[in-house]
Amino acid sequence: MFKIDFIDQKDKQTIIPFLSKLDSSISVQTLNERLNDMFSNGYQCIGIYDDTKLIGISGLWILTKYYIGKHVEPDNVFILPEYQGKNLGKQLVEWIFDYAKSIDCEGSELNCYSKNEAGQKFWESQGYKVVGYHYQKKF
Repeated sequence: MFKIDFIDQKDKQTIIPFLSKLDSSISVQTLNERLNDMFSNGYQCIGIYDDTKLIGISGLWILTKYYIGKHVEPDNVFILPEYQGKNLGKQLVEWIFDYAKSIDCEGSELNCYSKNEAGQKFWESQGYKVVGYHYQKKF
């Protein structure tokens, strides 16, 4: 049986292997430092569990922007490959939407890498629409 629940900041080490799979170029030390900053700035993370085994994660940001209002932003969603294709992504999104509605969010937005065609297809199947581009510049 699969369950979805919040991951406490004290258990952030369980998140690191998933984030490393998303981007192996970021060191574990840097991930730890960034997670500390993120949690202190309102970041939350939820996990998908197969019994007690963590098999997937999604970061969550609750934000307010003028063009969408109070909303939830799923961030760095990753499910272990051997668990993909079992409708867990859909269950995860439903859980996120239910949580967001319970705290009076008006909607949801997210970023998806332009090269991630499977991710784009998934998010569109969950009702998301492409409304712009996400730009980044590193200093």
